[in-house]
Amino acid sequence: MPNLRALVAELGEGKVRLDLADRVLHRYDAIAEGAIPLAVVYPETTGDVVRTVRFARAAGLPLFVRGGASGLSGGAVPTAEGIVLATNRMTRLSIDPSRRVAVAQVGVVTAWVSERARPHRLYYPPDPASYRMSTIGGNLAENAGGPQCFKKGVTGDYVLEAEFVDAGGEVHRLSRRACDLLGLLIGSEGTLAVFTEATLRLEPLPRHTRTLAAFFERVEDAAAAAFEAIRRGAVPAKLEFLDRGCIRAVEAAFGYGLDTGAGAMLLVDTDGDDEEIVEEELALVADAFKAHGARVQRARDAAEAERLWQARRGVSPALGRIRPFKLNEDIAVPRSKLVEVVHRIRDLGEAAGFPLVQFGHIGDGNLHPNILYGPGDDVEKVHELAHAIARVALAAGGVITGEHGVGLMKRAFLAEAVDRPTLEAFRAVKRAFDPEGLLNPGKLLP
Repeated sequence: MPNLRALVAELGEGKVRLDLADRVLHRYDAIAEGAIPLAVVYPETTGDVVRTVRFARAAGLPLFVRGGASGLSGGAVPTAEGIVLATNRMTRLSIDPSRRVAVAQVGVVTAWVSERARPHRLYYPPDPASYRMSTIGGNLAENAGGPQCFKKGVTGDYVLEAEFVDAGGEVHRLSRRACDLLGLLIGSEGTLAVFTEATLRLEPLPRHTRTLAAFFERVEDAAAAAFEAIRRGAVPAKLEFLDRGCIRAVEAAFGYGLDTGAGAMLLVDTDGDDEEIVEEELALVADAFKAHGARVQRARDAAEAERLWQARRGVSPALGRIRPFKLNEDIAVPRSKLVEVVHRIRDLGEAAGFPLVQFGHIGDGNLHPNILYGPGDDVEKVHELAHAIARVALAAGGVITGEHGVGLMKRAFLAEAVDRPTLEAFRAVKRAFDPEGLLNPGKLLP
């Protein structure tokens, strides 16, 4: 047994917790739970991270980095007895409006960046649904997206520079000005390095935003309408999709006034600095939707627009009222295949006998089929259905994860998603960065 009291002596009592209650509370994320760690460390500085990594390496202990615990792939869950590095106290954040950047430690909650930048008429576009609890470190690990990713891009598109600690406990700072080694680390799910700080690009707040909701008779009509709007040239800031199950769950839980008789709903923002162009784009989207039988409802003001977006953000918590457990799938497919894919996934859910709902960032083909189940259900069959859904995505020319990551949930399935040479290249990169396999072991790679 390693001498964990030595780590306490080095970092201080307040930064290392060895009591069972604290350790148990750090064995889970939003979808899975794992081994009880031997210790939980709360670093406040890069130096604290360095000392923890070096201790873990000397003791031969695996290290698992954890932020807001909002992940949906088991990416932050301990797979063995080791150390959890809980970054929630690393919350230093500064805004430089002259350079249009934010410098954030990895424990900064995603929403805080835009909140701090807004007085300068700037904001940070990446906005995962969990943006009020997810952290910058987790966003970096998963290359998180969100409703704005179709037009504005994902986390990696906004990282200008980052500081990280390698598996040997050495500190590095990488910029993307000369080469993009940093791009290899973003989205590596904590398996290659421990991020400590990032310099993030900010964007000017658009002067005008317009919002509309469209309700369709069938889910296939909504998928076809989304594809049609983009085919006609629309580039909406947000283009989100909810099927009938999601609409009814949200309405039952929160009462936002959605049309519960509809088979599906699309929610759209257009934005920009030229009001006329923003209005024209919204009209183009509305016309494309109406061509597929939609009833279009335009938000009258900012308050109504916010109410509609609260409904979208409320999908995940609302589903808990249908069944206590859910497995949130995360696939991305070509937009031309959306109609086929949503139809096939619905059929799979009906055949398996589980309630299954679909929502997601349909503008870039990113769908989140959710399998709902209870304590008495066969969890093995739930995972079989999830794998069948992933295979639908692969057959359509898509990928098994759009933003949640491989983590634990899809680790065994990765071999079906990439060929053997690619998998070996992944393993070679892992060996180069972490030869002893101490950083987030048991994740990502089969």
